[in-house]
Amino acid sequence: MNCKLGQILHWHIYPTAEVLLDSAARAITRAASQSIARTGAFRVVLAGGKTPRDAYGKLRELGSDWHAWHIYFGDERCLPPDHPERNSRMAFDTWLDHVDIPRQQIHPIPAEQGPETGAIAYAETLRPVSEFDLVLLGLGVDGHTGSLFPGHPWGYEQNAPSVLPVLDAPKPQQQRVSMSARRLSAARQVLFMVSGADKREAVVRWRAGEMVPACAIAPRSGVDVLVEQSAFE
Repeated sequence: MNCKLGQILHWHIYPTAEVLLDSAARAITRAASQSIARTGAFRVVLAGGKTPRDAYGKLRELGSDWHAWHIYFGDERCLPPDHPERNSRMAFDTWLDHVDIPRQQIHPIPAEQGPETGAIAYAETLRPVSEFDLVLLGLGVDGHTGSLFPGHPWGYEQNAPSVLPVLDAPKPQQQRVSMSARRLSAARQVLFMVSGADKREAVVRWRAGEMVPACAIAPRSGVDVLVEQSAFE
């Protein structure tokens, strides 16, 4: 199925959220093994949200060659680094503090510096990485992904910056930093994790090719969407 922005979607439907999470964790570790075998490193972009959080918890159980992992973040709220609402704090608490990924290979967004300064700084961090091995994303009830919201810039144009300041998000925290759709699309693989019946309307609109933010993520290989049955019906 093709989106108006050229997105190719591959839907993978699971009967329950638990089965989806198990499959997501295995897909992530499989991508890591393949990338490490190919290049000696695995560069992955993490998402915030409940479904990705639960998948990260399962990664601790599966294990991997953690020393080869390089961690980036798709978006972040402009809050202090240890604030519980930070995506990076969630990832550390759930997973990263419990495995042996070298700390210098984990790259949180410095959103505590504010939207504009944080975006500029993170763009410099991303500059050496031409392509990610895997980008993980979630889906909001309004079709947003990362901190790319309806009615706001998504940065899918060829000349769009790598990182966008978000000044007036329609949900707390209003000030954020987000990778642009163009930068999130620069990946060998993109994997969405979508669970919950409350996501059904957003999924229906996305499947219909409507211009929801998730539609703007368009890597060459297409997008894999792991979705719970209740969100797909």
